[in-house]
Amino acid sequence: MSETQADIGYNSTFGMAEAKAGPFPALAEVTSITPPGLSRDAIDATHLKSPEQFEEFIAGIKQAGEAKMVLNFTPAVYQTLVAAFDAGKQWCQIGWPDGSTTLTFLAVITGLEAGELNNDKMTATLTVKPSGKPLLAVA
Repeated sequence: MSETQADIGYNSTFGMAEAKAGPFPALAEVTSITPPGLSRDAIDATHLKSPEQFEEFIAGIKQAGEAKMVLNFTPAVYQTLVAAFDAGKQWCQIGWPDGSTTLTFLAVITGLEAGELNNDKMTATLTVKPSGKPLLAVA
């Protein structure tokens, strides 16, 4: 048997820029990144002669789901996130730990939430919705 190719997410990055070409400075103290998933609409194409009375579907429009980033809250980072939220759209890039795999996409900033203020560490969550096709680059 061969050894596993599994890895941990340590050293992954998330950055934002105003231009597609970047640069994408990494946000400080990101604790988790959930990349956007992909989905497609299923359009009902059932007709009165559909075989064996089963519904039939055709492939519809594709879309990328929301991406979420959780960060340790600091006033400086939160100020950067508020500016991105106010801008509405930003180019975003997720970097994988191998240092050469990236996912780049234009996104609408759909959510910014500061976590609960308690006796634990403070966090912030940024939610973005890709607009168009995310571009995966694998070196």
